[in-house]
Amino acid sequence: MGKKKRKKSQKRQYGQSKVSAVKPAVPESSSHKTAEPTSGNRNWKLWLLVLLLVGSAGGIGTLIFLYEPSDVIELPEPREIRTTFAGPNFEDFAGSESCEECHEEQYSVWLTSTHGRAGGPPSPDNVIAPFDGQPMYFQDAVVTPSITDSGEYIFTVEQEETPTIVLEVSGVVGGGHMVGGGTQGYVGEFPDGTVRFLPFDFIREEALWFCNTAISDAWVPITPSMSISECMDWPPFRIMGSEGWSPSCQECHGSQIQLTYDPETGRYDTKILSLSINCESCHGPGKRHVELSDAGFTNDDDDIAIEVLTTRDKDGSLDVCFQCHALKSVLASGYLPGKVLDDHFSLASWVIGASTYYPDGRIRRFAYQQNHVYSDCYLNGSMTCVDCHDPHSQEYRDIWGTPLSDRFADEQCTDCHPSKAERPEEHTFHEPGTPGSKCVDCHMPYIQHPAVGPDLRFARSDHTIPIPRPGSDDRMGVVNACAMAGCHADSTLQSLEEITNEWYGELKPRKPIIEAQTRSVLPDDRVAAAGALLLPDANHPIAQVAAMGQFVKEYLWPNMSHLEPAIVQPLRQLAKDENLDVRSVALATLHYALGEDTETRRFLADQLEPLEELDHPVRARWVIALRLFGDWLGEQRDYSAAITVYKKALEVIPDHATVLYGLGWTYDSMRDYAKAVEYYERSLAAASNQNPSDIRNDLARARQNLARARGW
Repeated sequence: MGKKKRKKSQKRQYGQSKVSAVKPAVPESSSHKTAEPTSGNRNWKLWLLVLLLVGSAGGIGTLIFLYEPSDVIELPEPREIRTTFAGPNFEDFAGSESCEECHEEQYSVWLTSTHGRAGGPPSPDNVIAPFDGQPMYFQDAVVTPSITDSGEYIFTVEQEETPTIVLEVSGVVGGGHMVGGGTQGYVGEFPDGTVRFLPFDFIREEALWFCNTAISDAWVPITPSMSISECMDWPPFRIMGSEGWSPSCQECHGSQIQLTYDPETGRYDTKILSLSINCESCHGPGKRHVELSDAGFTNDDDDIAIEVLTTRDKDGSLDVCFQCHALKSVLASGYLPGKVLDDHFSLASWVIGASTYYPDGRIRRFAYQQNHVYSDCYLNGSMTCVDCHDPHSQEYRDIWGTPLSDRFADEQCTDCHPSKAERPEEHTFHEPGTPGSKCVDCHMPYIQHPAVGPDLRFARSDHTIPIPRPGSDDRMGVVNACAMAGCHADSTLQSLEEITNEWYGELKPRKPIIEAQTRSVLPDDRVAAAGALLLPDANHPIAQVAAMGQFVKEYLWPNMSHLEPAIVQPLRQLAKDENLDVRSVALATLHYALGEDTETRRFLADQLEPLEELDHPVRARWVIALRLFGDWLGEQRDYSAAITVYKKALEVIPDHATVLYGLGWTYDSMRDYAKAVEYYERSLAAASNQNPSDIRNDLARARQNLARARGW
């Protein structure tokens, strides 16, 4: 975005010698800008001077200077993950049924809510798809959903020259409840002890079987023209539970799902308390609370052994919902409700490598209600999820807890904006009762998730609660509320923009950090760009993380010899931010660009020393950022730079399985199969508590390629 693409140079920055075996200790990337003069505070010693004579005796000699850093400041070693990561355990949960006796009112409304009906064992009461023996035809397979005489729900898969496969449904995920498009998935138990998603889903409104396709990257109805191999989940591989080498849905599609792998037996142990979203998913483990209740709460400290969620601040309240309703990067495995969310997940660092949201938070591909944290109602107010949603019934309410007539009632907005309730048509310019007359029509329209594609409806209300900006929104790539289907989709953007300006005059400006990221062209000068993108006081964590990611890709490269103070200073401020994602990405950015500068390394070490219990959460986020930068460089085929960045990540957390895998993949791409094997093996050893089939497969292939290369 913005700055013109860097040209790939066919010549190395350190000379034009054809003797590729001689390299600088830390070469600057060949695809980045010309190296700048070495800064004065960089402490180097001359290690070796090689004089190569190229051509005949009278040929031109090429001088190549190899340097080695001396007195390098080492980063402190990681502390042990704090003991609180170990609890609660699966055995500390009692199940929602244990809540009914004392909390009958809350239990009864939960039981009929979308959380209470989110899933469970298959039965006529909760299966919405027709398991009626009518086959689904693929180009190369016939799949028949049916019910056996003994009541089991099964998929029978028949393919030519392949034995018939029978997949038994052990659980139902979802109930097709959502207004914007409700779907239902199915899971089955597998011989290795896993519970996996089956590839055939059903959507209620269209009454169609569909699958998530690998080729078109969208949800499509199953038709005779498609191959079964186009289904993303065929053969089934998505595992219920937290497993680092497979997409997982532990926190979203069930309650208290615990997955452990035994490397000796090669089997998993999968424990699932419920496929509904139960009481303890929000309140944490309740077994001891029940025991104390049965005993009459006689403990001396008046400890009721369960958290009172109404005492949380707004971020703490959101964390309860963001266990599921957010996109997350895994920092530490084994999460269960009641643990500290920030210890186990990053809610923002993933934006460096993904384009799920637009810079103002609206959905670009596929997302959850996490984009609420982009809204002014959150950033400049105190609004949380439970200000609008009753946590037990999932019905709608105002900020005082009063139930609303329906999901579109204006009171969920006018309690905080009372002036808009007096004569609403003077604000909406629409007659009462018509489309556009409700607050949510313009500020929370239903948006089809683009990653789903256009064939099946999957729309969710826009939780950024934006101001419609025809023209400006379109230039950013967003369909504004005025132009939504059913409203003014046939009107020109110019006319919509003119009417909006006539009605409302000058609109409230976007935050500067949002405006900077929506520009079609960024400044060529990196100091000017830093002034627009590196904003320590922006009060917008995800936008700040996204802006730093953009700045790195546009203006920085690994191991620069100089960076202007106007860039270093805001990064150092961001590296002390209270938000762990902002802090860690800023540390990673400094490490990426100035990782061999003495003063920078001292600064990085100083930030790690006092962390104590935050040591792992910060380091893990830092590593994610560097890994994503390394992945990006690898995608640009700048393999030397990618290797440099991956190795920086290993300075922060040595033997990080995913980083080691990235190094293996990079050397594999360079056809250095010996190094690829080395790092794949190290990655496999580091992931010994999992069953990373991807590593095993790539390691086997790299070994074969190495054997061929050596003529074995």
